[in-house]
Amino acid sequence: MDLKQLHPTCGQSLWLDYIRRQLLQSGELARLVREDGIRGVTTNPSIFEKAIAESTDYAAAIEHAGTQQPASSLYEQLAIEDIQQAADVLRSVYDASERRDGYVSMEVSPHLAHDTQGTIAEATRLWSKVRRDNLMVKVPGTPEGIPAFRYLIGRGINVNVTLLFSRAVCLEVADAYMTGLDTLIENGGDPARVASVASVFVSRLDVLVDPMLKAQLATAADERTPQLQRLLGKVAIANAKLAYQDWKEVRESARWQALAARGARVQRLLWASTSTKNPDQSDVLYVQALIGPETVDTIPPATLAALRDHGKLTSQLEEDLDAAKQVMATLADAGISIDELTARLLAEGVKSFSASFDALLAAIDKKRHAGAPHAPIG
Repeated sequence: MDLKQLHPTCGQSLWLDYIRRQLLQSGELARLVREDGIRGVTTNPSIFEKAIAESTDYAAAIEHAGTQQPASSLYEQLAIEDIQQAADVLRSVYDASERRDGYVSMEVSPHLAHDTQGTIAEATRLWSKVRRDNLMVKVPGTPEGIPAFRYLIGRGINVNVTLLFSRAVCLEVADAYMTGLDTLIENGGDPARVASVASVFVSRLDVLVDPMLKAQLATAADERTPQLQRLLGKVAIANAKLAYQDWKEVRESARWQALAARGARVQRLLWASTSTKNPDQSDVLYVQALIGPETVDTIPPATLAALRDHGKLTSQLEEDLDAAKQVMATLADAGISIDELTARLLAEGVKSFSASFDALLAAIDKKRHAGAPHAPIG
């Protein structure tokens, strides 16, 4: 696939779900923007953990910092430097797209996922420290994160709402976005200068539900077997397709149209976690199925390479919607609650990112103490 044609032909923006210093300093990110049409970058604690712990890119900076600075402060310094460099590379995309694309996302500490005021304070602080118009602060779609998101939009801060799994929560996020824009406008702000995406995590849903279905298949009556088998590897895409239909309804609502008339930018759905986890499935399964207009897909380098190699430039997001509805109905008939699944995935996502964040700080500590000079003996 000619990845540069994805946006003009299908209306979807490709963002890279990856960062490390070498990507920036080698010119590789600039090349991906130029040759593959990459239009944004997303990061999270897991990405930074791998970048810092599994490479030597940051060794000099960590050694130079010494051992007096807290690991959390040093991480933030390193991350902000990377975010600023990536934002500068993408500034041309930001300007050319009239602030539609060209963003770099940086996540607040996952340990604040259930702390509204803490999230607001950290997001505001990061916004002021990064000092880039094309930063998007990442805030989790938890019950405590959504009010923080609403407040930040009201202050004119770009936000990527992350860890979304539930269609109902996506609608809550859309409502919070519009309420935040109302506040921004009431306070004299320009809604055309603020942007947001709602990051819907996809493949993790199949990773969770497929073992449940296989357990039922092991004891299912013969007449139920075909129905259950048809659900394997299908629930995540069905859920995402129906979330997009919900999004379209919001976009066509009178409330949104009134905001759009004031210059507000639509909050696009961003497909996250689109790498295939099941080796028996296509490595572009989720990416391919969710190509559609006015969406974003953020993908890691390996999936990007696979899409370039054997992806097809076709918009499939609105195909087989009746089949998607049937998948969700059959899932409910099997006694599996989508609400319970998505709530569990949110909790696990917060826990996973928190663990990655802690591992990241531990890796920084290990690297800097390994490089620190030993005190003389005697």
